[in-house]
Amino acid sequence: MFIGHYALGLASKRFAPEASLGVLVAAPIFLDLLWPIFLLIGLEQVRIEPGSNPFVTLNFVSYPISHGLVATVAWATLFAVFYCGYSRYWRGAIVVWIGVVSHWFLDLIVHRPDLPLYAGGPRFGLGLWKSPAATVAIEAVMYAIGILIYARVTRERDAIGRWGFWSFVVALALVYVLSIFAPPPPSVKVLALVAMALGLLFIFWAWWLDRHREVR
Repeated sequence: MFIGHYALGLASKRFAPEASLGVLVAAPIFLDLLWPIFLLIGLEQVRIEPGSNPFVTLNFVSYPISHGLVATVAWATLFAVFYCGYSRYWRGAIVVWIGVVSHWFLDLIVHRPDLPLYAGGPRFGLGLWKSPAATVAIEAVMYAIGILIYARVTRERDAIGRWGFWSFVVALALVYVLSIFAPPPPSVKVLALVAMALGLLFIFWAWWLDRHREVR
């Protein structure tokens, strides 16, 4: 799942209005920021297997540190504790914790049975990715709902708040479409670097645009 995670981050503003959208977006994609790091240092493995279905191009051989359910809960707790220590915003910390944990359960819907509970443990996945049309439809609806919630909870303070938000929305949608129709990445290293760069870019973008908006 891709824009579905961002959709949750956008919708989270409704429940933690004082939290930056940058943090709220970072929470549900946090595991996908850790994953490239563990790929690059060799602690996790993925194989690129091109085929007719773009959603199953990646074969997730091993990723219990970033995407195991036990590890996910630990990462969520660490993220929430650091955020709460910095912000003193308990409500935001709870929303952030839920955001990180939500990643595993949203991935559970789309992934093949490759999501581990823990290293060496059983793997799960409901396999929605086997149907590209259903995957796109569900993520598109989630994204639309997330956009609507954020737009209703906040309003722009200036032109940056307006156009920064809508350019963010369009850019995310374009990246999603390109990820479907673009050729597979040439190597795991390129995959990891691009995934990390895009994640950091959209987190910064969300933080920046949110500074130019206010809660209604």
